[in-house]
Amino acid sequence: MHSKKQTPEKYYVGIDVGSASVRAALVDGFGTVVAHADQPIQVWEPQPDHYELSSADIWAACCSVAKEVVRGVDASQIRGLGFDATCSLVVVDKQFQPLAVNCEGQNHRNVIMWMDHRAVSQVERINATRHRVLNYVGGAMSVEMQPPKLLWIKENLPESWEKAGCFFDLPDFLSWKATGVTARSLCTVVCKWTYTSDRGWDDSFWKMIGLEDLMKDKYEKIGNHVLSPGEAVGKGLTPEAAEELGLPKGIAVAASLIDAHAGGLGVIGADVKGHNLPCENQPITSRVALICGTSSCHMGVSEKPIFVPGVWGPYFSAMVPGLWLNEGGQSATGKLIDHVVRGHVAFPELEAKAAASAHSIYTYLNSHLDLIKKSLPVGFLTVDLHVWPDFHGNRSPLTDLTLKGMVVGLTLSRGLDELALIYLATIQAIALGTRHILEAMQAAGHDINTLFLCGGLSKNPLFVQMHADITGKPVVLSREVESVLVGAAILGACASGDFASIQEAMAKMGKIGRVVQPNHEHKRFYDKKYEVFLKLVEHQREYRSIMNSL
Repeated sequence: MHSKKQTPEKYYVGIDVGSASVRAALVDGFGTVVAHADQPIQVWEPQPDHYELSSADIWAACCSVAKEVVRGVDASQIRGLGFDATCSLVVVDKQFQPLAVNCEGQNHRNVIMWMDHRAVSQVERINATRHRVLNYVGGAMSVEMQPPKLLWIKENLPESWEKAGCFFDLPDFLSWKATGVTARSLCTVVCKWTYTSDRGWDDSFWKMIGLEDLMKDKYEKIGNHVLSPGEAVGKGLTPEAAEELGLPKGIAVAASLIDAHAGGLGVIGADVKGHNLPCENQPITSRVALICGTSSCHMGVSEKPIFVPGVWGPYFSAMVPGLWLNEGGQSATGKLIDHVVRGHVAFPELEAKAAASAHSIYTYLNSHLDLIKKSLPVGFLTVDLHVWPDFHGNRSPLTDLTLKGMVVGLTLSRGLDELALIYLATIQAIALGTRHILEAMQAAGHDINTLFLCGGLSKNPLFVQMHADITGKPVVLSREVESVLVGAAILGACASGDFASIQEAMAKMGKIGRVVQPNHEHKRFYDKKYEVFLKLVEHQREYRSIMNSL
């Protein structure tokens, strides 16, 4: 008997830097997560709406988790490395050492986090210019993008501004640390910095907003070498970075992605045959990837540019090569749910009972809702309780960071039942916000029939079912819960040359797990909830107008 010699398995490492932790995964060529590790990172909040990180802390965490996932693996089987991260702003000096982004002069705190809203005045002035680049961010720039943060640094930290040698988006900082090459990803510079794939940087914009000094040396400080996501960077992993990460030197390192875009890459291209979904035999443009964690992003692609008021983009080739991307979003989703639940007076009781039953607080809350619903569907418990979820401003489709959260229907009750109800109403409000975004996208020309969910909140069955019921669309969950890490690994796989294109890698490495169908019998109830939802923001604007007339 002759046996065929087995080809050694090929592996790819994906590293994801989120809002509170760094995670890594070892992924095979079929998209299976073979090993997984995570490590928390420190977040500083020196004053309200200021959130800062340390690039040294982040890199140390990257090294720790990378070593953990490849422990015991033959180095020759590791083919490529891909990074994704939040779109946070990293500042380093001319020697590439960390530079303070705070008034205390703490150089180790050199990263302005994506969710930082310190640059409100700056973004208002930028939007007042009505410059043409704003057409590609839904008509108004977000305070979470990089130009307002750069302007804030120039105006408030002149010493750091003068000493700065490079301003990186965090995903690009990671590929630089790995390769020594300061190339930027098309994803980051197009989505967060106003670069366009056809014209590059627009001189008139930077002059108009008072940042013309960034034009020096062909924009060297913010990037003049741009690569497509998944393209190999430089000569691969440097010997120094290889030793720190515990990976083979010289392996391919990919141009990176923003974390939400990596999640989109990990789910949106999956083969759906045999699941009886409306997107089967339809182009990928019929799908939206919803990446839901601390915040949520709604990623839709199109063959031609679609301009959606209040939704970022269209961005060419920012996620899937050759396609235009629109990106809706909600600035606080997982963070909002935590805020509402942990801030309730009954939280200590919930925490104790969840611990006693050996369940997470959210699994316990979901079970508690089932107990109190009686004969009603769970969602109908909030007939008199309504939430407007913009506790951290509205990113899409209203692009109004001054909006505040609202709760209508509170009583004097303080128990676990009331905590469960406000938790349910908050989840519903987030799903209603998704419906609001999808309707704006569809009104502008998108044709969307299926949602693909990934991220931490996709593990919560109540969150998933509410999104299906409230949008009226089936929800596809990926086989691998860690789809963002699969997306990062897909980048490494492409950089290695083992796949001919990102599209090929997406189809082979993105796998469907479960499909959740909407309950169409509940449509009328959620249509009414949506009417109330839209009324809430009308009322907020009305009362603000009254108070502003003082």
